[in-house]
Amino acid sequence: MQLEDQPLAGHIPAQDRLVRQLLDAGRFTRADAAFDELLAGGANFVDARWVRSTVLVQRALVAWRLGRIPLALELITEGWTELDTQPPSGGSAAHTVSMLGFLLEGIGRRGPAMDLMALAVQIARDSGDQPALAHCLLREGLSRVFRAASQPDQAAHQFAAACELCEEAQSLAKPGPVKRAALAVMARALSGTDELETAERIAQETLTLGRDAADNYAMAIANWALADIRRTQGVMTEARTFASRALEGAETIHESILMMRFSRELAEICRNLGDSVGEAAALRRAVTAAVSAVDILKEGLGQALEQRRVATQAQRMAMAAREAALRDPLTGLANRLGLERMAPVLLERTDAAGRIPWLVLLDVDWFKEVNDFAGHTAGDVVLQEVANLLRRECRAGDLLCRWAGDEFVVLLVDAAEYSREAGPIVAERIRSAVNTHDWRLVLGRLEKKPTVSIGVAAGPNDLDQLFAAADIALYKAKRAGRNRVETDGEQTGSG
Repeated sequence: MQLEDQPLAGHIPAQDRLVRQLLDAGRFTRADAAFDELLAGGANFVDARWVRSTVLVQRALVAWRLGRIPLALELITEGWTELDTQPPSGGSAAHTVSMLGFLLEGIGRRGPAMDLMALAVQIARDSGDQPALAHCLLREGLSRVFRAASQPDQAAHQFAAACELCEEAQSLAKPGPVKRAALAVMARALSGTDELETAERIAQETLTLGRDAADNYAMAIANWALADIRRTQGVMTEARTFASRALEGAETIHESILMMRFSRELAEICRNLGDSVGEAAALRRAVTAAVSAVDILKEGLGQALEQRRVATQAQRMAMAAREAALRDPLTGLANRLGLERMAPVLLERTDAAGRIPWLVLLDVDWFKEVNDFAGHTAGDVVLQEVANLLRRECRAGDLLCRWAGDEFVVLLVDAAEYSREAGPIVAERIRSAVNTHDWRLVLGRLEKKPTVSIGVAAGPNDLDQLFAAADIALYKAKRAGRNRVETDGEQTGSG
């Protein structure tokens, strides 16, 4: 679809743009060879400099135009899945969502198609990317014209909406393919609202601009608009001429959606003229073949999209289940299993960097009294508050874990500034934060407010040995009166 293949400055790599330009020029053999060269490194490989979902959808549309339907389905599925990994935002995401919507419109899945195109326009507006917004407005405008032409009961509303969309698109676009296409589509929409004089002026202007730029796409739509104008005026011979030119233009650039639309309308004009032999008969065969091909595509793409949705949903559920298995539901910190799974990797990384790992083991003092006198709900809130204080006092790269009950573990790793003093320093910061925390909102005037006793141990890069050493230090802190840090026979803090 050339509409999707208009230049997207900054959004797709130069080699992808070259393939598209060859297609637009009707040089299909060279385009096919260039596309093979582009995909030699793997159809789904996209350099990290580019937005992967945008490039994949662009390649899917190129594959479609080259007749490589299985590859197109694979790429469109991969592109949509990639887009699902995070909420879409920015100009590239707007392009991608809009192209997906236009593709669905082309195969008859109109409900989700219009939803996607409307979403794309909003994303583009929010991003402030005017070129992207112009593209998205144009795609939605053309889709509404297609709907109006095939659904007479909705024609007035759809044509009016298309006029507004295309008028805004051409006002935003710089001179070039998008502006010419928007003018052409607007001419067709104005023809549908019986504003024939304005429609013809714009269509003729677009033809002139299109000839100067060798823009077959804009000229095809402009001729389509002129065919409808002449048919409305009852000048059927000229209507047939313009419709034939529109179809020839679409065929020149392998635009299957336009070919199907224009051939059907040309067939109707020919029937009105009584030309049932020759051209009309050939067009009917072309329409039949096109409809058959689209039916196959509908089924294939529909299955691919449903499979993608099911696979993506299953993948997300599986990831959520794995994540939940490694997290403590009360505090959101890693749980014991999470620590055992993640610690070896972090310790190995720390060892490779020549740094010293520290394990900080802490236990909430007087926690039984909290549960006995304030209730278990208050106890849960205390544990959540301690977890929040740990997040505040530790680095984002440190591994925080609720080990069991009121015991927490902090694994300090992968930070150049962590030295042989880092463990005690961080531990004391945690102890002080808990000790000075205002617990009155949670516990009222409870006689013994929560504090923490902490044991600290450094290296070797073995979780069991670190934990055993820190546990001994924690036991010393408890025996020495609580609310203190113990490591290697040294202590800080006091109760």
